[in-house]
Amino acid sequence: MEILPLEAIIYNQDKVNLKDVIAPPYDVIDEKYLDELYERSKYNIARLILTKGSNRYEDAKKYFEDWKKEQILIQTEKPSIFYIIQKYKNEKGKLIKRKGFIARNKIEDFASKKILPHEFTMGGPKEDRFKLISATKAFFSQIFMVYNDEKFLVEKVAEKYLSKKPYMQVTDDLGVENIIYLIDDKNDIKEIENALSDKTLLIADGHHRYETSMKYAKEHPENKYAQYVMSYFTNAADENLIIYPTHRIIEKETTNLLEKISKYYEIETTTEKETFLNKIEEENKKQITTGLILKGDNNFYILKLKSNVKETIKISKALQNLDLTVLHEIILKKELNFTQEELMAQNGIKYEKRESVAFNAVKNNANAVFIMAYPKMKDILNISKEGLRMPQKSTYFYPKLLSGIVINPLEPFNYGKHNNK
Repeated sequence: MEILPLEAIIYNQDKVNLKDVIAPPYDVIDEKYLDELYERSKYNIARLILTKGSNRYEDAKKYFEDWKKEQILIQTEKPSIFYIIQKYKNEKGKLIKRKGFIARNKIEDFASKKILPHEFTMGGPKEDRFKLISATKAFFSQIFMVYNDEKFLVEKVAEKYLSKKPYMQVTDDLGVENIIYLIDDKNDIKEIENALSDKTLLIADGHHRYETSMKYAKEHPENKYAQYVMSYFTNAADENLIIYPTHRIIEKETTNLLEKISKYYEIETTTEKETFLNKIEEENKKQITTGLILKGDNNFYILKLKSNVKETIKISKALQNLDLTVLHEIILKKELNFTQEELMAQNGIKYEKRESVAFNAVKNNANAVFIMAYPKMKDILNISKEGLRMPQKSTYFYPKLLSGIVINPLEPFNYGKHNNK
């Protein structure tokens, strides 16, 4: 994979507080939170990635141009790579330090097998992002890429920078501390480029944005900047890369659900939530296991797939080994009569990454909730390598990457530079 440093646009920290101007990716910002971000600063990145009003894209272009002229946004003096450590505590209080870096990678068609998707995309978000890129000539958010390097070559290059003062440091609204170091030494950059030169990349998050960048690159072959996309790269060999599940909340009628499920799964019952969650993970190491909670029922149900059931599903073996595919095909589609269109549109079903929200759903509108086990990276890679896609919202790579740390321009930038040192 061809990797290059960024000729990056960044916020001028002499004029703004990073905490006031960063935001999560556009697709996790609801209307209420968007209002909060707007109120936080007139320069918040949300005004670019989710501009309000009827002339959204032209207004975003105007904001972007104005902020550059005001030197709210400036350019780093040298092409650079941004090394990031994200610190947070998981639900059990363990400190996690996910490491990665932001740079540019050559846009490749999926047929090349150099970049692998793993989820389906929808047309609406891609059209929206394409209009934004076309108007502003910039990428405001990164694609989340995963590579595998058991030698930890990039981490070894970055080690020398960790004793220096961070180039940026900001804690987001979820309490994740983002510590950013600037790598601008040509030799170090070359080492990182070489470390990934033979790697295949998996798109962990940002499928819509990547497919949008592909379209833009094809429509602007004369633009050398447009042939690369800004990405965040993290190492699958690092235990700090954790993939969280996305649970299924069922709002449509679920009459005799346990009876229907019993045709395919062995059902074990407990009244203890902690036992329930631990059992899902333990059993899922041996066989496909999913959890179930029902409206008006104080029991927790552990569903262990019966032998030979997955082989009855007429799909690739790699997908047969995925708990979500099995759930979608034999329970949601076959027994609950969901169509593929309803699943894609979340009609009668909701996909929820927050475990606490999923558990509370049966106290509100939900009739049932399927609690999914933590996804396995090997399953994702096996599916992607075969050119297959997982059901939408199959994985949740936490923490999300912040928008506003780095902006990738698609045309030369002439408003002012900032000394990297």
